[in-house]
Amino acid sequence: MGTDSDLVKLYSGRILALASDIPLVGRLDTPDTTAKRRSPLCGSTVTVDLCLDGDRVTDFRQEVKACALGQAAAAVLAQNVIGRTEAELVTARDALRAMLKDDGPVPAAPFDGFDVLKPAVGFKNRHASILLALEATTDALQAVGQASATR
Repeated sequence: MGTDSDLVKLYSGRILALASDIPLVGRLDTPDTTAKRRSPLCGSTVTVDLCLDGDRVTDFRQEVKACALGQAAAAVLAQNVIGRTEAELVTARDALRAMLKDDGPVPAAPFDGFDVLKPAVGFKNRHASILLALEATTDALQAVGQASATR
């Protein structure tokens, strides 16, 4: 766990700028799938709506009620989610999780903007909030796959 000084440094200008200007906020009128994730530790929530063409995201909106770190992660996701496939988003989620929990490398492009959150590695209590937007997005995609498999 970092010190108070480390925590102040964590909330860099770049993180705060991302958190204050999250793209694609709100809800879609007729999404193909929706998912909500909540962090039990801090109470942060993210709800995502997706429209798809096959497994490729064609439209995306999100409601984000999270700390600045969760908001910054949601902003990075929103900047890159349109046009991505389920496989790409699962890979990004797993890479972000590995970056945070195992001090792994920053996710590959186009999700390399998550590098802004690398300083959060030492703050395990912030990891769940950072992962919420990507986890909700992959949950929504997997729900579509499961629904298709049962038809």
